Amino acid sequence: MPRHAVLPRRLGFLPFRGSTAVADGLLSRRKLEGRMWRRLLPDVYVHADAFCPDDHRMWCDAVALVLPQGAAIGGLSAAFLWGVDLLPRSPAQTRAVSVAVPLAVSMRRHERITAAHTRLDPGDVVRFANLPVTSPVRTAFDLGRRAPLADALIAVDALLHRRTLKLPALIRYATERAGWPRVTLLRQVLTLAEPLAESPMESRLRLLIIDAGLPRPVAQHDVHDSNGRWLARVDLAYPELLIAIEYEGDHHRERAHFQRDVARLNALHATGWIVLRFTADDVLRHPDRVVAEIGRARRNRRAA
Repeated sequence: MPRHAVLPRRLGFLPFRGSTAVADGLLSRRKLEGRMWRRLLPDVYVHADAFCPDDHRMWCDAVALVLPQGAAIGGLSAAFLWGVDLLPRSPAQTRAVSVAVPLAVSMRRHERITAAHTRLDPGDVVRFANLPVTSPVRTAFDLGRRAPLADALIAVDALLHRRTLKLPALIRYATERAGWPRVTLLRQVLTLAEPLAESPMESRLRLLIIDAGLPRPVAQHDVHDSNGRWLARVDLAYPELLIAIEYEGDHHRERAHFQRDVARLNALHATGWIVLRFTADDVLRHPDRVVAEIGRARRNRRAA
């Protein structure tokens, strides 16, 4: 039986360099060009059964095979590998892998690769999931300098919430790089960052409130009744005014979740809390209305 008829297990599910497989006698060039294999990048292939065009991890694995020395998966792709999925929903964009490349190193352009040439200090690149990836603190540092402010804050909040790093470490890292591009934006993000934020829309809602000049609300506030019994945790709150501010995602429409929400709201109302609920449409399309409603609730509470 020819040697290439028996394939190593990794060729069945992970991208690989075609030239290496041919040189090792695992495949012939003719076999590699057959329908069993899918070409992802120049000289990078994957088994047809393992090919999924929207699988960002597959594209990260493929791109890692062509990275020059010292380069790493970075940006949103690094965040994805660290467990924070902020990738664009567009399939074409989802397939593009962000990479950080040392300043003096060149890299061949490809539509599936978004390369940023940058200084990479010792410790900025680590091995994670068998891939070279920018460290959590470097990933947060890069994404926290990416305009607009809301996107930068969402990324930093999400990485902090994931507990891949702690805020003091990021502050220290940024302070040591005070002269880097767009660090001013990151400094603003660091004053607004909230490790307790549980979703991008919660971060966006909190920023909307602060930008309007309203006091910063407390994130993930636990509400107790007069006997100290825990009732609920609310997304954002002004505890001194008994005002809760909630972001309502699509999951709240599910029957079981809706039933829990009703019981939760009744319990909050029974203890004197006002609950303001907002959707993505409210936050993104009607921000002035959101701010006005919160401001009105605060004024009414203060006047009571």
